Amino acid sequence: MTYETHFLLNIDTAKQYVLDKTDFFETQVPEDLKSVELSDGNINYVYRISDANKSVIVKQSDNKIRSSGRALDMGRSQIEYNILTIERELAGNVIPEVYSYDKTMSVIVMEDISAYKNLRTQLSNGMIFPNFAEEISSFLVDSLLPTTDLVLDRHLKKKRVKQFVNIDLCDITEDLVLTEPYYNYKGRNVFSKTLKPFVEQNLYTNDELKANVGELRNSFMNNAQALLHGDLHTGSIFVNEQGIRVIDPEFAFYGPMGYDIGNVIGNLIFPYVVRLEKNTKNGVAADPFLAWMGSVIAEVFNLTFKKMEEKYEQLVEFPLYKTRKFENSYLQSVVSDSLGFAGTELIRRTVGDSKVPEITTIADSTTKDTVSKILVKTGMNLILNRKDYKTGNQIIQDVQATASKEIRGEIN
Repeated sequence: MTYETHFLLNIDTAKQYVLDKTDFFETQVPEDLKSVELSDGNINYVYRISDANKSVIVKQSDNKIRSSGRALDMGRSQIEYNILTIERELAGNVIPEVYSYDKTMSVIVMEDISAYKNLRTQLSNGMIFPNFAEEISSFLVDSLLPTTDLVLDRHLKKKRVKQFVNIDLCDITEDLVLTEPYYNYKGRNVFSKTLKPFVEQNLYTNDELKANVGELRNSFMNNAQALLHGDLHTGSIFVNEQGIRVIDPEFAFYGPMGYDIGNVIGNLIFPYVVRLEKNTKNGVAADPFLAWMGSVIAEVFNLTFKKMEEKYEQLVEFPLYKTRKFENSYLQSVVSDSLGFAGTELIRRTVGDSKVPEITTIADSTTKDTVSKILVKTGMNLILNRKDYKTGNQIIQDVQATASKEIRGEIN
């Protein structure tokens, strides 16, 4: 089999590809290997290839979106390979090891992390991971701050910005996250008919909110601050008792640090709100999982910025950036960006066409509407008041207050 031009692998040819392109397995016989497709996304094909002793992941990019056929630049595979290499240098084993990369075939062969489980699924099942806040906050700080030109040589940083121009996937974010929930010009937003007056009042005709989202959108598009994962939701984080693994950084580009941080915080709020509404409705007074979720959201916020301040002191050497006033202003801007982007993530996953299972799996329509209103109002609050928060506990207090109002029927 030759690989001089791009073609899509399948369950069988993926086995042969690994044998031809790597020496990972001792055998040279495809029949000795097992192949399973793992793909659950819309823009890639993923296979696990294994024998009796070990396994490897084969991830291939195609030139179009699977569901719609929309064209996509396969250069995103090169971008993903490059950021996996950089982030593994910065964050160590949190990033899976890459064994080979094939630019022509747009194939990355990498470490299998199947011993770790999808965080979104685990949280939906009520699983508790006591060290998660510590681990994800370290990853965020270790992978973001060193890629800024506070730390990185400014010439290398400019080369990196050019290297990570990611037009197609940034375009998806600019539309689905930062435009359409407030200006539904493509008609792709999805929510129940009973929520239409609520959405129109709070999102479509809310000029104050739209002005603030415009600021965040402008920052996303023009603030080449740090090298971002670009899609750091709980479906891209895998976890077990030993730690975390972060995957799927193909949306990577140079943008505002707060986008990655905010995506983590926002996606943790989904299961928290769902559980909070359920417990309130059922009169559950004490719930260890809900208590942990509240603490982990607060601690991700608190620890990330505590560690970022510490790492700033360790790594930043340029005299103008060492002044206290500059440092405080810089870090505060990252805090407010993070909260604002957490808000946009909550809103877009609630009313946009790219949902999260925490919402879509709610069977009762009244409950789904209640949860949706809480999430949208929480998102609005984070966006509009993003410069006012000082601690993670304040975030949780406001989420609880918003939920209480909606459950009492006080949200319009």
